[in-house]
Amino acid sequence: MKIKFGAAAALAAALGISTLVQAAPVQADSVHIAGEATTYYTLSNHYGISMDKIMDANPNIAANNIYPGLKLAIPGIVKTQAVAVAEPAAKAFGEASLLSVEPQTSTVQAWGKEYSYDKVLQVKATAYSSAISENGKWGAVDYFGNPLKLGTIAVDPSVIPLGTKMLVTGYSHPGLPKQAFVATATDMGSAIKGNRIDIFIPGSQSYVADFGFQYVQLYMIE
Repeated sequence: MKIKFGAAAALAAALGISTLVQAAPVQADSVHIAGEATTYYTLSNHYGISMDKIMDANPNIAANNIYPGLKLAIPGIVKTQAVAVAEPAAKAFGEASLLSVEPQTSTVQAWGKEYSYDKVLQVKATAYSSAISENGKWGAVDYFGNPLKLGTIAVDPSVIPLGTKMLVTGYSHPGLPKQAFVATATDMGSAIKGNRIDIFIPGSQSYVADFGFQYVQLYMIE
């Protein structure tokens, strides 16, 4: 949990488009399980329903907080058609042989992608939600005013400069991708000092609090 420093007004955020597809009949008020990069736009295209209607059916889910495994309500009766279906989060992120580190070449592979890193850092991590009590009067935005989303991390800028991109590994929480995810240091807080980070996790405050304190490994990637 952190206490937020000042931040500018929230900016709109958009996620990439990537889904798995299979033919299936869709019933009224069906539930869609989000994939790695499901968005309201992709849902609208696949189900043939306007984005506004889908967003109205999910008033508590911000567009920038759709993450793997999240359940979204799909309103109305739609015809049988190609439906976006998400694999379980662990499979979508390639849990088996997910992480491969090559110290000799300073590279790390995750989900079939290779990243070059210039520094490895072990830090003590906590997690925070979008709750008002954790973000103060500025709301659920990072230090730069961007909406909080999966991949937002609060840091001590004297240890990890703002804007640093990193691969986070070694944690355990159902609200995060299995074993590793890419994050950017775009937030900070008065309680985050030294070798500490605070990871934003979408979800209720109690759900996020289950993260507790964990030691995680950071690969500073280029």
